[in-house]
Amino acid sequence: MYVPSDPRSRLAAEGPSSKPLPDYFPPAEYGLFYETEPQVSDATSKTWLTRGQNMLVAYTEAEPGTVLERDNQVDEYVLLLPDKEYDALVEANGERLEVDGFSLVIIPPGSSRISLPSGGHVTRIFSTRSQELNELCSNAKSFSGAHPIIPPFEPWPQPIGGFKIRAYSLDVPAQPGRFGRIFRCTTLMVNFLDPQIGPRDITKLSPHHHDDFEQGSLALAGAYTHHLRWPWTTNLNAWREDEHRLCKSPSFCVIPPPAIHTSRGMDEGLNQLVDIFSPPREDFSRQKGWVLNADEYPMPDQS
Repeated sequence: MYVPSDPRSRLAAEGPSSKPLPDYFPPAEYGLFYETEPQVSDATSKTWLTRGQNMLVAYTEAEPGTVLERDNQVDEYVLLLPDKEYDALVEANGERLEVDGFSLVIIPPGSSRISLPSGGHVTRIFSTRSQELNELCSNAKSFSGAHPIIPPFEPWPQPIGGFKIRAYSLDVPAQPGRFGRIFRCTTLMVNFLDPQIGPRDITKLSPHHHDDFEQGSLALAGAYTHHLRWPWTTNLNAWREDEHRLCKSPSFCVIPPPAIHTSRGMDEGLNQLVDIFSPPREDFSRQKGWVLNADEYPMPDQS
């Protein structure tokens, strides 16, 4: 349900699913990094980790000189550098790339090293194929078994030219008809939404649902109220109360299918949300011009 000015109104209508509904709907998951203790800390950094079924976020507050390393990483992951004043040096499999702040970086499988000479607030986004990261998450127990409805994770095709460090500036002007600033890789789709200044117009919300994939909403500035409503089924035991959860930043909300949801920016200043999907969304990918690096990452074979 979108207002006509919302680019998502061009997507195919989301009618009732033909799939049978389960007898249990999992709850939304919340990582409130601003009021909880970090899962990992050392002399120069603090890191909070929260996961969904297929995605995992590691949010780090870094002092100057912090180094974040991954050994034998199984698949691609994403680094978000949301602040223009904090750059990074990214090294992976013999490559070395200096990256300006306010960038999104796709880092290849294998060994990698992120150096933060000036520190800053950075986010790494992974699939949940790295078991040792899953076990560190604040909500690890919520995923002791697979959640219903969501199909098993399948990565998308390898990038044209092979795996390597790929960096993209987030300084992309808004464009009529395009939704946010979307990038994808083999494991993830990340939409660094256009900034919202001031509270969202309550007459122009966008309640909608997804049949079989979860959405991660990462708040990096401001505050958001996440409104969620689950379907009623013939089994009253499966019903869940509506939620209207206020989350300040930084925080991460995982919205499970098929919950109807919309998020409302609340602060008078900047409200910055990043939407995350794993694997990438096909409906967004089919929209011409929406995925800014689509020429590098092919879609799965549609035949």
